[in-house]
Amino acid sequence: MTLRKLKDIDMDDFLGVIGLERKASLPRWLLETLGLFGLGVAVGAGVALLLAPKSGRELRDDIRHQVRRVTRSDHDKEVVTRTEH
Repeated sequence: MTLRKLKDIDMDDFLGVIGLERKASLPRWLLETLGLFGLGVAVGAGVALLLAPKSGRELRDDIRHQVRRVTRSDHDKEVVTRTEH
């Protein structure tokens, strides 16, 4: 092994040769975990929509109704907050 080849070896290569690896950092682990969790939530929501016992039109109407109800509720809360101050 030449000196040039030794210079090209990085820390992970060296640790691999002796059977070790770097400890995963908490932020990286947390980001990977939350990413997988979010992906699972999205897939689960999609499957739930596909297996819903309602037709597409009924489901869209229900979603539209719920969104309007929530936005109307938020708007009412904002109006009440402004009148209290």
